[in-house]
This record gives sequence, C-alpha cells and structure tokens, in this order.
Amino acid sequence: MSPDPEHWNAAALEHLTGPMRGKLSWITARAVDVCLRPDKRLVFTETHPDEGNPDAIARFRRVGSTYEIEAVGTQPVWLNGKPLQSAALGYGDVIEFGETGPLSRFRLYDDSHGPGLTVGEILDDVLCYVRTSRRPLHRKLGFAAADLVRRLARDTSIFFRALVVLSLGLLAYTLYQQHRADQLIQARLETGTVQIDAVATALADARRESIRPADLAALQSELGERLTTNAERLRTLEARSGASRRVISTASPSVVFLQGGYSLRHKKTGEMLRHVVGQNGMPVHLPNGQPFLSLSGTGDIAEVQFNGTGFVLAGRDLLITNRHVAEPWGTGVRAGGEEIEPVMTRFIAYFPGQPTPVTLTVLAMSDSMDLAALTMDRGAEVPGLEISQEAPAPGDEVIVMGYPTGLKSMLAQTGSTFVQELKEAGETGFWAVAGQLAAANLIAPLASRGIVGQATDVTVVYDAETTHGGSGGPVLNASGEVVAVNTAIIPEFGGSNLGVPAAHISSLIEALTTAPVQ
Repeated sequence: MSPDPEHWNAAALEHLTGPMRGKLSWITARAVDVCLRPDKRLVFTETHPDEGNPDAIARFRRVGSTYEIEAVGTQPVWLNGKPLQSAALGYGDVIEFGETGPLSRFRLYDDSHGPGLTVGEILDDVLCYVRTSRRPLHRKLGFAAADLVRRLARDTSIFFRALVVLSLGLLAYTLYQQHRADQLIQARLETGTVQIDAVATALADARRESIRPADLAALQSELGERLTTNAERLRTLEARSGASRRVISTASPSVVFLQGGYSLRHKKTGEMLRHVVGQNGMPVHLPNGQPFLSLSGTGDIAEVQFNGTGFVLAGRDLLITNRHVAEPWGTGVRAGGEEIEPVMTRFIAYFPGQPTPVTLTVLAMSDSMDLAALTMDRGAEVPGLEISQEAPAPGDEVIVMGYPTGLKSMLAQTGSTFVQELKEAGETGFWAVAGQLAAANLIAPLASRGIVGQATDVTVVYDAETTHGGSGGPVLNASGEVVAVNTAIIPEFGGSNLGVPAAHISSLIEALTTAPVQ
C-alpha cells in the first residue's frame, strides 16, 4: 500500500528507460524545469515559478503535498500514455518526455523513508512500461523482461535475493523428485503393461486352442486315429511284456489330470484384471486379435486356463508335478511387478474314476529343478507311486503316463455318443468339459513307451511320445517306480523328451518343513 500523500514532502522521477534507466532524479524545489538533451538525458533546473527555461520540455510546480506537471515546450509530453497539457501528479504516474525521451515514473517519499522499492512496485513498473510505451510490441516485451530480471537482482534486499535462490533450489529439488516419481510410475506402468500383454497373449492363444462345438467331430476323427495308433503300440508293448500291463493298470489311478486358471491382481486394491466390454456387452478385442484387458474393466475376470499332469507319491497325500505347471505364468507376467501380481484363481485335480475334483495348493517348489509339490483338500485314497532308488541307464525301457493335449485326447477316447451330447448341450467350456468327462468316468491317462537315450544327474532323455499337457507326468521303469518327471519335449530332435531325475523329488520332499501326511 502506498504511503498517505499528505505526509510526502519529497519527490523523485525513477527513470525506466533511456541512458538514465534505473536512476532517480530528485525534485525538491518548488518549481523545476526539465530539459531533454540530444543524448536523451534529462536535465533538471530550479526556476522561479513565474519564469522558466526556454529550452524546457516540462515544468514541475509544488502544489500542497504533491506536484503538478505542465508541458511547456514544443515537444509533446505524455502522462500515463495520454497527451499532457497540465495535471496533478499522483504516486506511480508514468511520464514520457518527447518522442525520443525516457519513460519515467513519478514517486513521492516520506522524509523518514528512502526510495527502496517493493517487488510489487518493480513488477508494476514493468507492467506500466508495457502498457504505456509506444515501441513495437516485441521490443517492449524483450525490454520489460530484461529490465525485470535486472531490477530484481539489483534493487531488492539481500534477504529477498536469498529467499529467491532458496525458492529456486526447492523448486529444482521438487521438480527432480517429481521427475523421479514420474519415472518410477512410468516404469511401474510399463511393467504392468508387460504383465497385461502377457496375459492377453496367453488368452488369445487359449482362445485359438479352445474346443468349439464345430470342432468336436473333426477332433474326434483326427485324435481317434492317433488313439488307434497308440492303442496298437500299447498292445504290442503289452504283448511283449505282461509287466507293462501291470505297471499301467497299477499306476493309472495315481496319475491325475490338473486344471487351473490364473489372472492378475492389483496388490493394494485387490482389483482383478478384467475384460473391457463394449456397449453391446461383449468383450472388446484389439486389432491384433488380443482381448482388451484392464483393472478397471467391467467384464469377466481375465482368466488364463491351463492343464497338466501330476501323480501321487506313495505313503503321502502329496502330488508331484512340474514347477511350470504349478506356476504357469511366464516371465512376462512375473517380471518386476511391483503393483500387479499373478494369482491362481482355481487349481484342481481329477483322479481317474472319481467324479469330483480335489482343490490343490502349492506346498513347495524347487529353486533349481522344474519340480513342485502340491497338497490336496482331501485324501487321495490311491496307493501312490514309489520313487526308484536307482537312476535309469541308457537303453532302459520307460513308460510315460499323462494327459497329453489335455481335454482333446480324452474327448477322442469317449466315442461319438458323448461328443454328440456335448454338442447338443453346448458344453464346450474348459471347466464344463472336464466336469462332464469326470462324471462319465472318462478321465484316464495315456501311456507311451520309449527308450532312455541319456541319463545324467540333471536330465533324463527318452523318446516316448508326449506333448503339452503331459508335463508333470511320471516316467516309470519296468517295476512301476518313478525314475523321472516328464517336463519338456525336443520336437526338433526326433520327438525326444526330457525328464527331471526322480532323485530330485526326494530332495524336494526332504526340504519341506511341514510334517508328512500319514
């Protein structure tokens, strides 16, 4: 707020432009003439009120507690941007002297206060210059910006300058922290995007592999031929060795069909990844064919479904399978998720001859081998399989048991009546088909015979036929003991397959801290 004009007894012109820019010219006499020199400087001379300098451009006269200004020469004078004849001056009025003269601000000061300016007054000076100057706009703005910086650096107090430096430092620190936070958020978003993309890809793959009513007849014919081939091979196997028939019949009840589904969940909010649905209520798909998924979606939970094989250990209500079956999400889903985590939505097992499934829980997973141990919500009521105390040798015969191709292989064994019933009922969903197969007592593992090609401490290689879905199944010797756990195929090398040696099952069981179930 400006001081009360009644107490001002000294006046000054603060020059905003020209060679005297930034300086003050004091006006203390009762009458002062102002002359404009060729070098654009102003000269102030005290005169008698009734006399004057013939070269003057303007005259100041003391009137009460302020001054009046009068244009007295041939050159024009402007007050606050308007042509001047004469007028009483107020605090902050801006005067422009002639076409080439400076722009100056009129100020009145109290005797006890110096001409120090506040930041507000400096800013007001700059804005006033922009409003009143008749220079081109781009020149006015450039000059105003430079003058503002100069005056804030020169005419303000040391405390204010220190405060500005501190504020700039705090601002820079805040911007730096915000930049780091933005980077972290971006990294988390990218991580979440990678996870969601991985789930979307898995869902798109599962959609392409899902069973549709129109596929059932073709599926039955195609896999029926495979089943006939396998049956012929099995008859040959059994004809050559009655022990093989005993091994298969004894082991089958302990070899289970695994089904599961997983999705993504936000760790803090618990929100599940869902399908985004359109106005018609149908899930939206992206141009690449993948489903559109989001944590804020309103459709069904985006569940990636999988299947595999497991088997019960003798004397323990534990299931053994592969780690990649018990933890089916790949590295794209698992990598770096600080905000989003993969979670199992459902994990069950069907035993041959039992109509209802058991619910599974992961008990332990090996850090070095593709092995996992699972617990069940009720007893298995099967004898289970023994672990061989001897490693297989190259040339040994082995039997691999499991559920290769999952539901498709079992559907191929059911016959046309069951397939027709599924087609009529429209029961082709992942969970529904398995339930119908179990209710009809049609869940049973397939067996294939092969020869061990190589055996080491970490891998057993054999040529028994299998494929995806057979992962986690037992590899049995002629005595029906587990010598390996089927884990991977090598399609580029004559259909050879890989298994984890059974000795690692014993190591995994020994590492468990829970007491064995009797």
